[in-house]
Amino acid sequence: MASPNSTFTELVSTTFRKVRRDVADNVSNRNALLKYMKKRGNYRTEDGGLTIACPLEYTTNSTYQRYSDWDELNIAASDVISSAEYQWRQIAINVVSSGRELRINSGDSRIINLAKSKLKNAIHTYNNNFSSDIYSSGSLSNQVNGLQALIADAGTGTVGGIDSSTWTFWQNKVQSAAAPLQGGSAITVGPTTIESGMMLPLWLELDRGPDDQPDLLVFSNDYYSYFEASQVSLKRYMDKEMADAGFVGLKYKNADVLFDGGSGIPTAHGYFINTRYLELVAHRDADLEVMDEIRPVNQDGAVVTILWMGNLTLANRNRQGVMKA
Repeated sequence: MASPNSTFTELVSTTFRKVRRDVADNVSNRNALLKYMKKRGNYRTEDGGLTIACPLEYTTNSTYQRYSDWDELNIAASDVISSAEYQWRQIAINVVSSGRELRINSGDSRIINLAKSKLKNAIHTYNNNFSSDIYSSGSLSNQVNGLQALIADAGTGTVGGIDSSTWTFWQNKVQSAAAPLQGGSAITVGPTTIESGMMLPLWLELDRGPDDQPDLLVFSNDYYSYFEASQVSLKRYMDKEMADAGFVGLKYKNADVLFDGGSGIPTAHGYFINTRYLELVAHRDADLEVMDEIRPVNQDGAVVTILWMGNLTLANRNRQGVMKA
């Protein structure tokens, strides 16, 4: 007869492997940004490398020239920096049970219920924390780059190994109510000012035509409330697929506007995201993979570890913007 230890491990491992993709779906289904990225196919895996190399997409090329007949052409290399490099970040969630718990719940029904409850708690914990990480500043030890790091409030900082103070093409756009892009006095953000005073100037900075413009605007609850109040007679709702997933949102020009309060987005913030440049990259061998059981040499119990390894990457910061107080 199998021991409670081995039965518990088998139940956790086989159950999680069956629902692994559902777990990934559940994370995105509770986070508007991840849901939208998944919809666009902006989640991929890599099989190795010291870092995640992300080729940059430049907005200009210095070899552009007008010429006539036999004029000498400019063939100088214009790519001073060819890629951003993002560090691999690792996440582990452990499904743990002591020997005492295992023996108390050694009956078939009891051990199944124990494994289910432990796994459910682990998945719930992973969902909440990963959702918050995606919006974070990445300042915690070994934390993934969150949106606050990639699209920074100051527009500057070192991202992907590139110092944007030196390479100004690597700065994101910032629309601050305290210091508006269009100049003049500070803006009091509200239903009558959020669109014309805050959103439009930032949009104009980022719009480079239908193939290169923000397609997703993610707002904190307060900014979304102001925007919805400003659209009382002109509301346009986003596509059915996102609505069916539980995300109710509006449209601004060609972009979907979503609120994501509770997922980690800071208050008084709106992110103008061109998702063609944004990707979530995971390692092929640690994309929510279940490891073999670990039994501590000096403790009585079983540990089943689930691993994720990757990072949130960005190929063009200049086409991203943040709107803030």
